[in-house]
Amino acid sequence: MKDKLVTIFGGGGFVGRYVVQALLHGGARVRVAERDPRHAWFLKPLGGLGQTQFVAADVTLPETVARAVQGADAVINMVGVLAGDFERVHVGGARIVAEAAAAAGVETLVHMSAIGADAQARSAYGSSKGRGEEAVRAAFPGAAIIRPSIVFGREDQFINRFAAMIGKAPVVPVLRAGVKFQPVFAGDVGEAMAAATDARFAGETFELGGPDVLTMGEIIRWIAQTIGRSPSIVELPDAAGAFLARLPFAPITKDQWLMLQRDNVVTPGAPGLAALGVDPTPLQAVAPEWLVRFRRTGRFGRRAATLAA
Repeated sequence: MKDKLVTIFGGGGFVGRYVVQALLHGGARVRVAERDPRHAWFLKPLGGLGQTQFVAADVTLPETVARAVQGADAVINMVGVLAGDFERVHVGGARIVAEAAAAAGVETLVHMSAIGADAQARSAYGSSKGRGEEAVRAAFPGAAIIRPSIVFGREDQFINRFAAMIGKAPVVPVLRAGVKFQPVFAGDVGEAMAAATDARFAGETFELGGPDVLTMGEIIRWIAQTIGRSPSIVELPDAAGAFLARLPFAPITKDQWLMLQRDNVVTPGAPGLAALGVDPTPLQAVAPEWLVRFRRTGRFGRRAATLAA
């Protein structure tokens, strides 16, 4: 990786910043491609002088992608959406990046997908991710595909979202309390994505999950305990969840409801973090550090609780 030029699409995003950090730490030169590069300028201090470049590019516009990959040794595509035009981004955008990488003679391509990616999936998200993988493989057969479970980290919109809700509400409704997740730390995903740029992983698919499998209900209860809250946790029946998902302005979309119908865990026997040389980080080992802001008195509340114990 040292001295190689890696173009990363979406490097300024939640997980992308951890990939950039891992690449820079490994000595790579990094070209961050964003629709508006100014949104990624906060990454500048992570690298040495001249180690980080920024370029304007949109994965749905072939001419901008072609410019961004020119001269790169490796390309990483992190771009994805949780709502909106899945087809345009997850399928069309993935195809454009893979075709541009192949045309530019790039050595390695790493594509960010998701556990549950399946062209036949009921959810539009899962289906588009699966067809995106197919498009990438067709254009760049040697691409390494990375499928993480739910990713957690200081800036995430999963653990933090629930923590904010638990911190304010006396009653917390839980949809699909029994569905299983294998939360994976963003820092681990960053290291894994960087490692996957090695040509020896060409053509492989990796599923990334943390060391623990937790149900939705267990995650909610752990967050509540960690931030020192004791709301009434109500596990809603599936009929109620399906009804809510059909309502306008509901906290969950119909497609997200469909995604919750299946567990989000690593397939038994699938290569994962270990195959990429990364030790998994437990949720409990790092999340309490930033979740303290959801306690009634912040870090002081955490210290008082520790002293009382």
